[in-house]
Amino acid sequence: MHNQSKNISRLVATTAIAASIFAAQAPNVLAVTQPHPDKELNQEAVKKQLQVEGVQQLENGVKLDLSSDQTALIRLFSEDMAKISILNDGEEEYFSEAIVKKEWDTPSFDVKEQNGEITLTTNEITVKIKKEPFGIKFLDKKGNVINEDYMKNGSGYDGEKPYVYKKTNENEAFYGFGEQGGLEVNQRGESIGMFNTDAYGYQPDTKYLYTSIPFFIGLKNEKAYGIFFDNTNRSYFEMASESDDYYYFYADDGKLNYYFMYGPEIEDVLDSYTNLTGKMDKPAKWTLGLHQSKWEYSAEDIERVAETYREKDIPIDTMHFDIDYMDEYRVFTWSDKFGKEALHQKLDDMNFHKITINDPAVKKDPGYFMYDEGTDNDFWAKNPDGTNFVGKVWPGDSMFPDFSKPEVREWWANKHNILFDKGIDGIWNDMNEPAVFDGPYHTMPLDVTFGEGENKRTHAEYHNLYGHDEAEATYKAFEKYKPNTRPFVLTRDMYAGSQRYAALWTGDNVSEWDHLQMSIPMNTNIGLSGVPFVGNDIGGFAGRPDAEMFARWIEVGAFLPFSRIHYDSDKKAEGDKQAQEPWAFGQEVEDISKKYVEMRYKLMPYLYNTFIDASENGTPVQQPLVYQFQEDEKTQNISDQFMFGSSMMLAPVVKQGQTERDVYLPEGETWVDYWTGKEYEGGQTIHTNAQLDHLPIYVKKDSMIPTREVQQYTGEKTLENLVLDTYLDEKATYSFYEDDGATLDYKDGEYNITDLVIQRKKNHIEFKTKKQATGYNTELESYTLKLNGEVAPKKVQAARTKYNRVSSVEEVKSNQESYFYDEENDSLYVNVPADEKHKVKILFKGNKRK
Repeated sequence: MHNQSKNISRLVATTAIAASIFAAQAPNVLAVTQPHPDKELNQEAVKKQLQVEGVQQLENGVKLDLSSDQTALIRLFSEDMAKISILNDGEEEYFSEAIVKKEWDTPSFDVKEQNGEITLTTNEITVKIKKEPFGIKFLDKKGNVINEDYMKNGSGYDGEKPYVYKKTNENEAFYGFGEQGGLEVNQRGESIGMFNTDAYGYQPDTKYLYTSIPFFIGLKNEKAYGIFFDNTNRSYFEMASESDDYYYFYADDGKLNYYFMYGPEIEDVLDSYTNLTGKMDKPAKWTLGLHQSKWEYSAEDIERVAETYREKDIPIDTMHFDIDYMDEYRVFTWSDKFGKEALHQKLDDMNFHKITINDPAVKKDPGYFMYDEGTDNDFWAKNPDGTNFVGKVWPGDSMFPDFSKPEVREWWANKHNILFDKGIDGIWNDMNEPAVFDGPYHTMPLDVTFGEGENKRTHAEYHNLYGHDEAEATYKAFEKYKPNTRPFVLTRDMYAGSQRYAALWTGDNVSEWDHLQMSIPMNTNIGLSGVPFVGNDIGGFAGRPDAEMFARWIEVGAFLPFSRIHYDSDKKAEGDKQAQEPWAFGQEVEDISKKYVEMRYKLMPYLYNTFIDASENGTPVQQPLVYQFQEDEKTQNISDQFMFGSSMMLAPVVKQGQTERDVYLPEGETWVDYWTGKEYEGGQTIHTNAQLDHLPIYVKKDSMIPTREVQQYTGEKTLENLVLDTYLDEKATYSFYEDDGATLDYKDGEYNITDLVIQRKKNHIEFKTKKQATGYNTELESYTLKLNGEVAPKKVQAARTKYNRVSSVEEVKSNQESYFYDEENDSLYVNVPADEKHKVKILFKGNKRK
């Protein structure tokens, strides 16, 4: 969050600690810390290709003896996933901390060797291995090439640098790569680097950001595959940036080790990848509400802002405590004002959840328990000579826990009772790249070491894992102190697999229109990298938005998986110290904010169920259009629209002064304007007005969207009536999941799954339910069917029970076995008891439909 880079014309440095960080020279562009210079491949070296000199069949693949005293392992993990490793003779196969599943049921496969090729065949893919020179080609079961090595260069090592070249064509698109800058979702043509960097005030062309996930999805001929380059060193991806004929990836050091997984659907690739690296937990419902934060809120500010939200009836769940709550930035301490019981009790009484920031740097301060314990137990990162590394961060001279050691992670986890005892519900890990103010390139020197003995690693190798292991330690604190509570860890720094421990926010963005626009492809690519729970600081962190920008940003922000308003210290804002709460921009923006935040809370059942899908299948919550419509080539490069869950498409305004825009409607669906009910056939671009208070939203026909009454915070009211907002053509279905949204009791079967079906028949519409799981003691009493775009019915009945016609929406929602027809909006409401065992039939005169 708090890198001290500054814009000379706009930002004022807040401490002398960061004097070593350079300043930007151009207006509206912040200086951005970047790592040491890239190491390029030696193009002559990569042309010296490997040869296969011997073949040995394994239980799950083959082992190849290669020239240059190296060995290749090609292992089949499943029918559509393979692991490729090239090792020096005698080296053990490599698995990083990203891998959660190492043991797989070996699929049935055949092996053949003929005509200079070795062929492995499963029911889904064929792997062809060329012997001279060594190269790999993946084909689908019909014999179509999915992916293949670029044989002019192939794969191997340039000195210590592992590399792989792949063939491509000009129509192949690339997605994922974790957190990337830029305004485009398709990363073809990009030169991408991965080395976690505290990039305060990053810009669209900033190469190195906070998170490194060396995984991407290729889409070629409408079929998807994934490649995970499991190398924790600084890595590089040249995605057809030099030629339309090839792309390649490599790392500064480490093993040549990658996983290939075939779709052909993008969702299949993500499911495989998250089976390998882990899926996110089911979230606590409160974490899906709105969050509010600011660097340098006083204790009084936190109480005042929380009270104002409640007074203005703007829904919100959580207040965040930034670094100011600590005693002189000492981790696991409270300053007097922030530690007062009265403040915490006031927030508790207003039903706020509380999250505290936590940094890894421990103040070098004899007598401070964290420093003393860490020193006594030899828990710190080391200089090459074995002395403890010391670097400056917020507390001044600081020590850095060696999270690579299990005992250090356990020690760190054990300290969280100091925070939890104040009623803290979530932990926010910051500065964990790790950021070091006086270190070279704003981090530790690359020769700092972690671990010991056989587990000893340099900072160069461990850097991208530092925040990952800290997230695991934080996650385990919940297991220790909140054993039946769903953990919430928020982190700025990730490696592949971190999604199983934490949610991600995209660091110190800026109150600029490019950042609002950039947030959409950034988040959707992070979602395609196995991290569904992601968000950006609404309104921008650095600088300040004006009223128009904040209004547009909160419209998008209300639909982010992680939805938080967070902004920088007033010391670094020019002008009138513009605040960044919804009411700080005048009544119009306050009303817009309330409208869309209320909409988020209304959609909470839909949002929660979307997160359930994410936890079970790796499904992104915020999706690029190509995720659902990969057969529609026009979606491959659309970067300013996104799917919110399975049914809703948003087309926000992300440019200053814009009050209208074009919207592409993917082919193969009928789309309904959420606000007007007007229908459009897919496969076309339409033009729509978008005044400041209007976010264009479109819903797929045959969608059922579960909603509820608006709450001021999650859990304020029990869910007794579930509204099924339905856009029916022929048949709409939904599998509704319900549990307590807070504990781990679902692991013991305490959840319900109910299949809901609304289907159009010849002269009636039929609604039926089927319970698939009934382990949760629900308080749900009824469903209200909201059928959009329908004519008035002749009657509604279930078996012999006739439903009563009532005169308002409010009346139908509170009376079971009733219905109401809204003539003005062409909407029919029907209240069905949740325990209704018969089909509910809505009958019309003749075969009428709207």
